[in-house]
Amino acid sequence: MSATPQVQGALPLDARLKPEFIESLDPVTGETVARFTATRLEEVPQLLQRAREAQPSWGSRTVRERCAYLRRLGAIVYQRRDEIAQVISTETGKPRVEAIFAEVLLVLDLIRLYERNAPHWLRSERVPHSNPAMKTKKGWMQFEPLGVVGVISPWNFPFVIPMAEMITAAAAGNAVLLKPSELTPWCGSLIGDLFAAAGFLEGLVQVLQGGGDLGAALVESRPDKVFFTGSVDTGKKIAETCARHLIPSVLELGGKDAMIVMADARLEQAASAAVWGSLMNCGQACVSTERIYVEASVAKKFTLLCLEKVRALRLGPSSDPEADIGPMIRPRQLETVEVQLEDAVKRGAQILAGGRRRPELGPSFFEPTVISELNSSMRIMSDETFGPVVAISRVADAEEAIALANDSAFALSASIWTRDARRGREIASRLRVGAVMVNDVASYYGISAAPHGGRDSSGWGRTHSRLGLLEMVHVKYVDVERLPGFAKAWWFGYGAEIESAADEFLQVLYAPRWSERWRALRACAPKFLSRIRGAGRKKDRRSENEPATGAGKSEEQ
Repeated sequence: MSATPQVQGALPLDARLKPEFIESLDPVTGETVARFTATRLEEVPQLLQRAREAQPSWGSRTVRERCAYLRRLGAIVYQRRDEIAQVISTETGKPRVEAIFAEVLLVLDLIRLYERNAPHWLRSERVPHSNPAMKTKKGWMQFEPLGVVGVISPWNFPFVIPMAEMITAAAAGNAVLLKPSELTPWCGSLIGDLFAAAGFLEGLVQVLQGGGDLGAALVESRPDKVFFTGSVDTGKKIAETCARHLIPSVLELGGKDAMIVMADARLEQAASAAVWGSLMNCGQACVSTERIYVEASVAKKFTLLCLEKVRALRLGPSSDPEADIGPMIRPRQLETVEVQLEDAVKRGAQILAGGRRRPELGPSFFEPTVISELNSSMRIMSDETFGPVVAISRVADAEEAIALANDSAFALSASIWTRDARRGREIASRLRVGAVMVNDVASYYGISAAPHGGRDSSGWGRTHSRLGLLEMVHVKYVDVERLPGFAKAWWFGYGAEIESAADEFLQVLYAPRWSERWRALRACAPKFLSRIRGAGRKKDRRSENEPATGAGKSEEQ
């Protein structure tokens, strides 16, 4: 369902004669750069059925066979890396270097991780039995495809986020329906092209182009699982729909990541990380650093270092290779940042740098901003900002920093800066988030083998790592009795003797003294042996002429 984009200059004058289109805008200029046919809502059930028809053939292949397709996909991504980076950069406004490092590189690493490890990770696993009564059994877990997975992806990382979920879905044997953000349809279309070029079965991977109503229709069509990355409000609606249909989901709903800077931290490095963590992708990342808590004794020096680094940044279009920061995705996103800054200033905060639009550069440019003297009453310290703001707050000590970091509805990730690695790990253990970095920030998302996901308002479930792969499968337990010719001691034929034997067996396993266990074993063993030997020869206590419960009608009837 992907499409080749039509360039603005080649568009027909009377678009009303064509099906409804969805447009890709360049955030630098606000102009249309490509246009794609929108998926009609009434098509969704048919597309889901098409995926269901393609999936059994794919799911029946061995994991190694499916991974061969992933290798082919990786080769195509590598060959077309310049094109992919250019599309990402054009459609989001981010510098090409960020498109390469944070998206193309990570997708290639994810493909390599899963094509090398999925055969091992999805291999059947033996399940040891701790219950002595079950020692005659042999059991194992099998990992089976879910069926059809729905992926609803965001605009801020329009390539790596959907690809991470689609790669794992395909490796596990599933079909995928992708609904990319309506703000980045070109990236979504390109993803469909890449899977098609890699030879994936027709109908197995489909791209649905449209807005929020299409995403809702996708969920209502009842795929076997839904993966959503986006806002809390939309995530709640998806969770409600999934719950109504008993569809499992994985939700990644953003963050308000805290950075704790201790007095013994290497301030130069910490300040560089704070600026990058806050402003990378113009601050539009779920793992952006949005709250910085600095011990009071070094707060002034740290703030001055951040100011120096921010003032050295170059704001400009993605076509400028020297630009560090590009535009935000749309003007309405600027409004969110402005409202939070205005609220903070009214409550006593100080803007030390930036804080203004730059309309001469384009409709969505906003200066990188440094703001201090913050407190928890301000919206900028509680609501997700998703903009180019370095927000610095001084704290008395680590205890206050930990308390403030945990005082958030979001719980995605955090970072700690200290020369004492042991202390950093101790603080990390007390932070209520999905991931913590010590002396680095945000880049754990680039570690394909590390799980990504949060809790509370940041959502649930995990992507990346083996845990992300296991989100894509049904786990089936299979058990085989190794002594099928023997009756079980706990089968019907209850009575006082078996009741006492059952209690004695518990004493054998759990009595506090070995003498008690020995006496219980001597008492229950003969009863169990007698029962097992005689169970097959016992006569039914019912009359021979009395039919068993559930028996069918006699021949005469």
